[in-house]
Amino acid sequence: MNLLFDSFWRAVAYCMHPRVIALSFLPLVLMVALSFGLGYFFWDSAVASVAAWLEAHEMVQTFLAWLERLGMGSLRTVFAPLLVLMLATPVIVLLCLLLVAVFMTPAIVDLVGQRRFAGLEQKHGGSLVVSVLWSLGSTLLALLALVISVPLWLVPPLVLILPPLIWGWLTYRVFAFDALALHASTAERRLLLKEHRGSLLAMGVLSGYLGAAPSLLWASGAMFIALAPLLVPVAIWIYTLVFAFASLWFTHYALAVLQKMRATSAVIDVGDTAAPVIETLPGAVVPAQLPPPAPQSENRP
Repeated sequence: MNLLFDSFWRAVAYCMHPRVIALSFLPLVLMVALSFGLGYFFWDSAVASVAAWLEAHEMVQTFLAWLERLGMGSLRTVFAPLLVLMLATPVIVLLCLLLVAVFMTPAIVDLVGQRRFAGLEQKHGGSLVVSVLWSLGSTLLALLALVISVPLWLVPPLVLILPPLIWGWLTYRVFAFDALALHASTAERRLLLKEHRGSLLAMGVLSGYLGAAPSLLWASGAMFIALAPLLVPVAIWIYTLVFAFASLWFTHYALAVLQKMRATSAVIDVGDTAAPVIETLPGAVVPAQLPPPAPQSENRP
């Protein structure tokens, strides 16, 4: 537990490092360009399609009429755009996580390794190809879980539980692997991930809840729609910084555990190869070992 909190505060401190801040702008620029590009070409058609779908459902219209009676009729005009943004949020989160994993995590592992674990041997247990395949496979599983769980989001408590849990599982899968890819061997990585799965998953879930914070911007309703060109880049940068922090947290924790595991293994190896010690009681006489008898020469006639 001490190692968990120690790694947490070290990750917070490293987030202030100029190199980490500079690295966070590359995923930000790519995501903002992608978001505004897709919005320019598909925003109007997406909003129109969602609005037509909402008008075709009597239950939704009843709900909107109830809001009008409560004096919140303005929500009718922004309901469709807000729904489009809510549906686009999981895609934005996944892309931010993958961009941080690809463009920031290798540099973060290198930074932490040079500054704190310079003496830790690099065994290169995971190549770039394996890392990419691992991340893509985990992302597909997370997307499948999101699609299956979407109907459950209509239940008020579950919408605050399921998405962060899915983000947390994906964060744990991606960043725990990447943090160990350079320094650990394949066997060491598998053993570490197995023995510390609970702590790593808890770190991922907490990071998932931190990543859900920008979604609070959607609650500003009509004001958010008016300020979307400003708030969307802010939300994306928050996502980027959260995943950069998660990458730092996993790197500090995983490399510290790896260093401790190797030190323990080295002590065990030395103990196994040491000569056995004969304990005697005080005053006991240990008989001296006689030298082996000299070979007798053969008498020949």
